[in-house]
Amino acid sequence: MQHGKYRFIVGFLTAPLALYAIFVIWPFVQSIFYSFTNWSGLSPEFSMVGIDNYTRMVQDDVFWKSLWHSVLFAVLVPLVTIGLALFLAFMVNVGGRKRRGGPAVTGVRGSSTYKIVYFFPQVLSIVIVALLFQYIYNPKSGAINSALDAVGLGSVQPLWLGDPDLALWCVMAVVVWATVGFFVVLFSAGMASIPAELYEAALLDGAGRFTTFFKVTVPLLWDTVQSGWVYMGILALGAESFAVVQIMTVGPGGPDYSTTVMVLYVYQKAFRDGQAAYATTIGVALLVVTLAFAALVMRLGRRERLEY
Repeated sequence: MQHGKYRFIVGFLTAPLALYAIFVIWPFVQSIFYSFTNWSGLSPEFSMVGIDNYTRMVQDDVFWKSLWHSVLFAVLVPLVTIGLALFLAFMVNVGGRKRRGGPAVTGVRGSSTYKIVYFFPQVLSIVIVALLFQYIYNPKSGAINSALDAVGLGSVQPLWLGDPDLALWCVMAVVVWATVGFFVVLFSAGMASIPAELYEAALLDGAGRFTTFFKVTVPLLWDTVQSGWVYMGILALGAESFAVVQIMTVGPGGPDYSTTVMVLYVYQKAFRDGQAAYATTIGVALLVVTLAFAALVMRLGRRERLEY
């Protein structure tokens, strides 16, 4: 009987594992292999060059800029997004005042409407969001500078995406705006599973909202927060940062490489410059950064699991 069970499990997992190996593991292996060649991506012919691509990468100033920008994306965007989403979810689910005849713990008035409003950016493609904010940041006719002019601050007209000191922060703000709603809904679902008796007991003990948030909500949601942090970091290192930088910035990646991130640099080297081997080398570095980020978050966020 036991032998039959293991045969069933092996048979059930064979096809999914085979597909995963073909479409996920094998491309990683190919990328690592091509990083040791001079393949252009335009011809099937190539030759082995050893670690020349890695030596070039270490000496590439643009690569180091893109690495630094990607690290900023991976650290700051999840930090702001998760923190803001936790606050908004707490207010929507727990932060309301007690109403006469109602439960002791409730969300603010109109909480259902707020959830819809917060989640709305998720309905839009990140491409559409990037195009909308490209117009919003327009220094001549954009909504932000027009609003500054309307309130008498016409002399304060930043170039936004045209300013090397502001462009990266503007792009990161768009990623936060586009993704925070998803985590508000995610954390709201997690908070709904926390027994109301825990909040009521905290309130009876004299705990305020600040104490309740950090002593009850965050510890009981920590597994969800940790998973969300890793997920958001991977998004910030990959598709989200690529889309907004590619669409919104001059160059793209400018001005003066001030918004170039690793995933965009991979794309440019592979499809613009015809240097596929060097692009795969940067891709391997991006893989190492992503794995290191996930491992670091899981390690630093490890704590005893709470049961309730």
